[in-house]
Amino acid sequence: MSYQNYKACIEECLKCMVACNHCYSSCLEEDHVGMMKECIRLDRECAEICGFTAHALSMNSKYAKALCLACAEACEACGNECKKHDHDHCQQCAEACFACAKICREMAA
Repeated sequence: MSYQNYKACIEECLKCMVACNHCYSSCLEEDHVGMMKECIRLDRECAEICGFTAHALSMNSKYAKALCLACAEACEACGNECKKHDHDHCQQCAEACFACAKICREMAA
């Protein structure tokens, strides 16, 4: 597959990475940061996986489908955790995660 075929997925992965990084840093500023521990952990993990997946797709990696599947799973886990919290940054992160998971699952099919 060519870069052009991966372009939309790469863009969603990068959007999700940014949203997760923003959520992560915003969670650290919350009054009850201890309650945000799982959200912070998943934000960091998801951001790293999304960034790596975008990078691999840009190189037309032979592992693209497997990486997209792993990315979708990480995004769904992060999105499910983030949607539990009322903070705007968490809700926006959940939205980005679910959009990324959707396109990654399509790429992995």
